[in-house]
Amino acid sequence: MTDGQGELDVVVPRRLFTCTPSRLAAWLDCPRRYRFTYVDRPPPPKGPPWAHNSVGAAAHVALAAWWSLPEAGRIPEAAGRLVREKWSPLGFRDDDQAEEWRERAAQMVTRYTAGLDPADEPLGVERTVALKTERLAASGRIDRLDRRGEELVVVDYKTGRHILTTDDARGSLALALYALAAARTMRRPCHRVELHHLPTGEVISWEHTDETLARHLGRAEEIADEVAAAVARGEAGERDEAFPTRPGQLCGWCDFRAHCPDGQAATPQPVKPWAGLPSEISSSVDDLLD
Repeated sequence: MTDGQGELDVVVPRRLFTCTPSRLAAWLDCPRRYRFTYVDRPPPPKGPPWAHNSVGAAAHVALAAWWSLPEAGRIPEAAGRLVREKWSPLGFRDDDQAEEWRERAAQMVTRYTAGLDPADEPLGVERTVALKTERLAASGRIDRLDRRGEELVVVDYKTGRHILTTDDARGSLALALYALAAARTMRRPCHRVELHHLPTGEVISWEHTDETLARHLGRAEEIADEVAAAVARGEAGERDEAFPTRPGQLCGWCDFRAHCPDGQAATPQPVKPWAGLPSEISSSVDDLLD
């Protein structure tokens, strides 16, 4: 197309917003935390590591390694051994607590794998999948991708103290994006998503429809537009206004609480790094705080 004087009009394609589900979740939790994590360079230093993250990381790595063993070696005891091998003692109160939780985590993963069929090979373990739309390019890594009949199933391991419900599976933007991305990457239908809660052995599932997955994707695109607009405002000099705080009880768990006066005001005392351990639940809020 010309402008009437022989000059060609150049159509600049829209720049896609590149993201992961965790990146979108960070924006929903708190735009200021999103800025600290993804925009500020260098990012501000994080607070101390969390013990529950150490438990989750050891369990996830051990389960991935367990599936990589020869089928004959996929026994529950091997899963426990892998947890001990992959263990990191970061975030715990002291060495005794770290040692106790290494054994608890090993037992938890041992119990979980005792209920698995070692011959039922997953289609993917720690599998990266991706999708593109006209507005975003999303990618993520699925803990486990099963093939059941003609359908794919997204399996997400959970090791935290939160008791899961069907709403967690149904409302998870991350699981919906994983399902959509898995279907596009593997060229197979994928509607079922599952949360496997290792501490209790509970499996919480949800069967999406094409319509519910489309709604989740639409929400992801809306978030992408919100973030892109905020980044543009921030580059124009309105950094604090573009990335407002969202004060609340979650501020006590924020890695960047030390750099956020609003977060400190919302939670005058920081949460202890080991407060998120599954069975370290106290009826006293004060017991979880420094």
